Amino acid sequence: MRYITPRKAAAGLGSAHSGTGHHWAMTVSACALILLTPAFLLVVGSAIGLPREALIGYFGRPYPGIVTALFVIVGMIHFIKGTRIMIDDYFQGTARKGAIIISVIFSWAVIAAAVFALAKMAFITIAI
Repeated sequence: MRYITPRKAAAGLGSAHSGTGHHWAMTVSACALILLTPAFLLVVGSAIGLPREALIGYFGRPYPGIVTALFVIVGMIHFIKGTRIMIDDYFQGTARKGAIIISVIFSWAVIAAAVFALAKMAFITIAI
């Protein structure tokens, strides 16, 4: 039989300790997005109006490809963490677990599709 007071059982589980790591990760990814968003907008803005072959060549270059990949990866990881907060607030039980699984699968599918498309454009540029 354990003789633990309620205060001892709750020690370290308060609001100051339960989400600190998550909050820090959200803050870091938000700061990264503040830096990446203008660069991404310049990259995409420069690509508007290019014909297909020139567009593939443009995103096959290192700077546009890396900026686009970083923006999508950091943005979707930020999305995963943000939707996790919303899902935890508004769902309970099995619906919560299902919504989290769907959110994470969707996010990683977007990351995989974007990185695959950028890699394909880079390798097509090398082959030409």
